[in-house]
Amino acid sequence: MSQTTNGVSNGHSNGMAGTETKHQFLDELYKMMVKDAYDGMKNRGSKVVEFKHPKELEAMLDLTLRKQTSDDRLLEICKDVIKYSVKTGHPHFFNQLYGGLDEYSLGGAWLTEALNTSVYTYEVSPVFTVMEKALLQKMLDLIGFKDGDAIFTPGGSIANMYALNVARYKRYPDVKSKGVYGLPKLCVLTSEKGHYSMKKGIAFIGLGIDNLISVKSDSKGKMDIQDLENKILQAQSEGKVPYLVNATAGTTVFGAYDPLNEIADVCEKYGLWMHVDGAWGGSALISKKHCDLLKGIDRADSMTWNPHKMMGAPLQSSSFLTKHKNLLPSCHSANAAYLFQQDKFYDVSYDTGDKSIQCGRKNDSLKLWLMWKAKGDEGYEKDIDNLFDCSRYLANLVKNTEGFELVVEPECTNVCFWYIPVSMRQQKRDADWWERLGKVAPKIKEGMTKDGTMLIGYQPDGDRVNFFRMIVSNLEVVKSDMQFVIDEINRLGKDL
Repeated sequence: MSQTTNGVSNGHSNGMAGTETKHQFLDELYKMMVKDAYDGMKNRGSKVVEFKHPKELEAMLDLTLRKQTSDDRLLEICKDVIKYSVKTGHPHFFNQLYGGLDEYSLGGAWLTEALNTSVYTYEVSPVFTVMEKALLQKMLDLIGFKDGDAIFTPGGSIANMYALNVARYKRYPDVKSKGVYGLPKLCVLTSEKGHYSMKKGIAFIGLGIDNLISVKSDSKGKMDIQDLENKILQAQSEGKVPYLVNATAGTTVFGAYDPLNEIADVCEKYGLWMHVDGAWGGSALISKKHCDLLKGIDRADSMTWNPHKMMGAPLQSSSFLTKHKNLLPSCHSANAAYLFQQDKFYDVSYDTGDKSIQCGRKNDSLKLWLMWKAKGDEGYEKDIDNLFDCSRYLANLVKNTEGFELVVEPECTNVCFWYIPVSMRQQKRDADWWERLGKVAPKIKEGMTKDGTMLIGYQPDGDRVNFFRMIVSNLEVVKSDMQFVIDEINRLGKDL
């Protein structure tokens, strides 16, 4: 039995009846999370990261698990966890396709963890079952899937895998029972700028990466429609059977939106499933000003949409949505008699777990629902519009500030640009010059990381050397944060 002093438990109560339990550890941890993690990272003067090299961090943190540890020591460790973690909610975290932290969604995430519910049957998850149903229907309506179906998934990569699997099942339903042995040589087409999860997915379902056909993109990162049709015809001439085209609404690097209506025309012509990976850019559907970026999405067969990205819900909140009403349960159900009994006393259509590839499935709906409920459609639309406005403001700053050059005009809220140090601005742009420029972004990234002032990603693209890929996704960013990016890069890079 845990030892107590003046009736206060040391935090290791065995839960025996009659034992008064105090939540001192939780109370203190909650205060720390609010003060240091939530409020602290929203302070623009605080660090985005207190960087330590891996071996250094391993030595600093007490990672052993051998002995019982006191509450006081556990709280010290939690304080270090906060201190040395990247503050993804900081207004100057621009590194990934997510960022920011809303108090309502955080509250939803905390309540989710406290209730610890698995969303597979209505009987154990009544509230979250109906809440998920309402949320997904809202998203289906925004897409234009009038009588569709959907499921929350553990990430956009898994949602894309759902598309590969259900599309194959729709065309060859015997695959569920007989496997791939009787199938023709299936192949999938995707843009060369599409997400790498398609490679993982096609390998996972047993079709092989060699049967993922890359379609060319134009200079802006959009799928080349003529090359798409040429690749379909070429595949057919080689005895392959194309069955799915993966379009992208908001590519990972440039934020490009593929021409969905034109892709839909090609898919209809050849009888192919059209999937749209809108994990990043799909949230533009919320904005009347920017929803036309996804014009034609209603003609697709399915879509991936990640509210934990542009919509700012905490990780993770991802969904797979399809216009085909009964396809998910038909494709995935295993009819486990111990869980999905059909003679229950309530409407068993609310037992949605069998249409998922998972059994245990975390509730990912409350944090998003609570955030959307607080904002309403109008508030969410203003937030999305602000992200686009800030990205356009930054693009204009880049175009009008010496030493900065845009790589492409932004279409989503990705802003890709080079920074040219003073020492290189008057030099001839030959092969050697470009090679040296490719080393500038990594060096500046090192400086901002060690100083902790902000985080921005960089990468090359084809024959384009390393450039900054600035992601505007924190719903609380303002235009002064865009000016900070310019000023900070200038500070870190002017003497290179």
